[in-house]
Amino acid sequence: MLQTLAGGGALFFGDLVKRTGLLPSRVEQALGELAGQGWVSSDSFEGMRALLVPQEKRMPFADLERKRRHKSVTSLEYAGRWSLLRSSNGGEAPVAAAASPPPADAIETFARALLRRYGVVFRLLLERESLNVSWYELGRVFRRLEARGEIRGGYFVGGVSGEQFALPEAIGSLRSLRKTAGKGELITISGADPLNLVGILTPGPRVTAITPVRILLRDGVPLAALEANQVIMLNGEPSEPANLVERALRVGDMPVALRQYYA
Repeated sequence: MLQTLAGGGALFFGDLVKRTGLLPSRVEQALGELAGQGWVSSDSFEGMRALLVPQEKRMPFADLERKRRHKSVTSLEYAGRWSLLRSSNGGEAPVAAAASPPPADAIETFARALLRRYGVVFRLLLERESLNVSWYELGRVFRRLEARGEIRGGYFVGGVSGEQFALPEAIGSLRSLRKTAGKGELITISGADPLNLVGILTPGPRVTAITPVRILLRDGVPLAALEANQVIMLNGEPSEPANLVERALRVGDMPVALRQYYA
């Protein structure tokens, strides 16, 4: 996406879809993440406003009948052009540096960081990572670590295809969790947390990976999200009261003295 904007200048949403060859939903997600990091902007408020609208209130990209009626809706398709923001020194965002392949030692460092972060690593987890490293390159590192006896290769997480690699201690933790009944524990995390794998490892739409968004987990399973100040249920209707879910999303374990400033 960065390379497309750098080479094509200011582009409308439809032009970005054509030039990148991605699905409109993927282009929308990429624009949201880049805008949240301050790398891109739109020349109209409509584009930024569309990114803040909750997923269930957005008009589907294929809603042709509403398009024919020319209704006034908040949609990226009707927004202005998107372009890279200028950096403080007057240059463009560092696209060339991001596109260059990292050296071999950096790939191994990244592979070890993924193992420490997730315990079990597989191809799908790269959907949330921004480093320009392919699964093929990482797989070579993981297989080398497996040959040394540092990690294990196998099938550890059900419903995920392809190769999987895990730390020995992570395998023991997974076995113990499988034998332990859930306690209904509620934990709130930021949307920018690496544990935000909603829509990647779980069904349903993805949740924007930016700091203001909050996700509520029950025994590790996504339950609800707070996005654009709207509570979105991710796993059907919860057994907990709605006010408890909203309170957990807004304040979580925040000290009582600080809750008035957040809520």
